[in-house]
Amino acid sequence: MQALELCPRESLARLFGVLTDIDDTLIGHAGLPAETLQSLHDLQAAGVPVIAITGRPSGWSEAFAMDWPVAAIVAENGAVMLRNLQGRLQRDFCQDEATRTANFARLQACAADVLARVPGATLATDSAGRLTDIAIDHSEHAHLDAQQIEQVCAMMREHGLRATVSSIHINGWIGEHNKWTAAHWAVHAALGQAFDASEWVYVGDSTNDQQMFARMPLSVGVANIARFVPQLQALPSYVTRGERGQGFAELARVLLSARAGAAA
Repeated sequence: MQALELCPRESLARLFGVLTDIDDTLIGHAGLPAETLQSLHDLQAAGVPVIAITGRPSGWSEAFAMDWPVAAIVAENGAVMLRNLQGRLQRDFCQDEATRTANFARLQACAADVLARVPGATLATDSAGRLTDIAIDHSEHAHLDAQQIEQVCAMMREHGLRATVSSIHINGWIGEHNKWTAAHWAVHAALGQAFDASEWVYVGDSTNDQQMFARMPLSVGVANIARFVPQLQALPSYVTRGERGQGFAELARVLLSARAGAAA
């Protein structure tokens, strides 16, 4: 990773939009900082769309999709897309209802098995809002060590689930969707164009972002990614000085400055 200020300004100036994680990338324990919200408004005003892709549940994400100046939020690691269409919440799924119903029973069976076999394991407190996945808390309100986290991931895989680890949760789901497919889906649905990775930057903070770090030509980690660097096989291209929302706001300022300079 290189410091963000070393990123060539022409690389930032030619970007069309921003893809971003939410937890510990936009928000922290105190929620969305005013500086970060302003940066979202500044990007929108400059015609730079922002699409957020998160492991958080649909129910948790709906209010943000309605209130934040974003083109879309894709929740549950690519399964549910939320958009504000002229004041009305639009919710779309990447799987049909019959598939989701069948998967739900398998997901609950896996969750029950994890809770029974992993000492200290608890469901994430946002689980009531989850429609297509399960989440085990490891750092938000509970604590699991590295060995316990790997045990949960292994059990999820035994049940036929995909498993990823975010900065706060272990997420498990059934299907081929992920953050990469979410980018393709959301850009097409929300903006009416094909997704070209070279036109976007991805911003993240943890191990469940490394698929995007590996595939995106330009990616940025906020400074608190340092916690996960030893576990990452794919690193972002650049890293901000600021952590969480302050880091995102830093990227927004640099990007908008580069665009203004190119225009001048």
